[in-house]
Amino acid sequence: MRYRELGTTGLRVSEIGFGPEWMKGTPEETRAVAEACREGGVNLLDCWMSDPLIRDNLGYAMKGHTDEWIVQGHLGACWIDGQYQRSRDLAQAVPAFEDELRRLGVDHFDLGMLHYIDNLEEFNECMQGEFFEYMHGRKETGVVGHIGLSTHNPHVARAAVESGQVEAIMFSINPAFDMMPPSDDINTLFGDFGEAGEGIDPVRDSLYKLCEARGVGLTVMKPYAGGRLLSAETSPFGVPLTAVQCIHYCLTRPAVASVLGGYKTVAEVQDALAYEDASPDELDYASVLAGAPAHAYFGQCTYCGHCQPCVVGIDIATVNKFADLAKMQDEVPESIRAHYAALPATAADCIGCASCEPNCPFGVPIAARMAETAALFA
Repeated sequence: MRYRELGTTGLRVSEIGFGPEWMKGTPEETRAVAEACREGGVNLLDCWMSDPLIRDNLGYAMKGHTDEWIVQGHLGACWIDGQYQRSRDLAQAVPAFEDELRRLGVDHFDLGMLHYIDNLEEFNECMQGEFFEYMHGRKETGVVGHIGLSTHNPHVARAAVESGQVEAIMFSINPAFDMMPPSDDINTLFGDFGEAGEGIDPVRDSLYKLCEARGVGLTVMKPYAGGRLLSAETSPFGVPLTAVQCIHYCLTRPAVASVLGGYKTVAEVQDALAYEDASPDELDYASVLAGAPAHAYFGQCTYCGHCQPCVVGIDIATVNKFADLAKMQDEVPESIRAHYAALPATAADCIGCASCEPNCPFGVPIAARMAETAALFA
């Protein structure tokens, strides 16, 4: 298992995470899945689901190993009259938050998540009122290590980053959702993809780059679009992707540290863990998307790495990523300039041979981009 820094939190999280929110089986079944994750090196666990059965099963599964997990716990996920509900009422949210700690058998959450905020007005109310004050107070007492937020709306995520109060965001990322325009209605993501464009939506694209620039780590939910990307019949591309390809797409986005799948079986865990030993051909989402009958990403660098090898040793995908981050600012930030300068070869080393361009599935004019980037960092 490979591990990544989660923004500037200091937490090193596994590339593959564990999202057990729908595990309604027996305690033993839950433990088998959790053990398959843990033995595979997975250390990040998110539990937003408020169902007491699921929380109890997960607590049973974690028993004896709680110190090996980095846990995302949620404020605002409640169990009311026998069903899950979101609530910003602390009279409901606080007991549910404390219940999660108790049922999971932990004394703190490494990440305390402001749960499922998809509307900017609601975000502002939460941040300016007692909802955020409570979470901040839990951080001061050590019950929460770092404050995070979960959302499906890139506008809300951007506001969270710009607030300077949120250290990590759990966001829905996959190649289908990345083509969808922003919305405060999650149902638009799970419709028929009728509003999907051709290529990554610029609002989502700029969000990932802003997170990278500001040191806000991203953990990923919905990496398979609820499983629809795994089937040709339900994929908006008309062709299926594998779990490994979906995970690789997510992990090539700026600021992404971990991809949390909602595994129900040990076999599904193994499908995700296969990412760690996958061959270049098995990782290759780019060729699938480029050859799909619908919704291509033509002209856009997706940092897939197909352009390699470069005859002078430039890591083209990384150079493009630094250039994209730099172009978000009026002036190139010194931190990005320093990372760029530390590369063994930069865009200034490009000889303009364009031998890389036939390898790009999306037709990116790489030589021209290298010239632009060299001028940008000059």
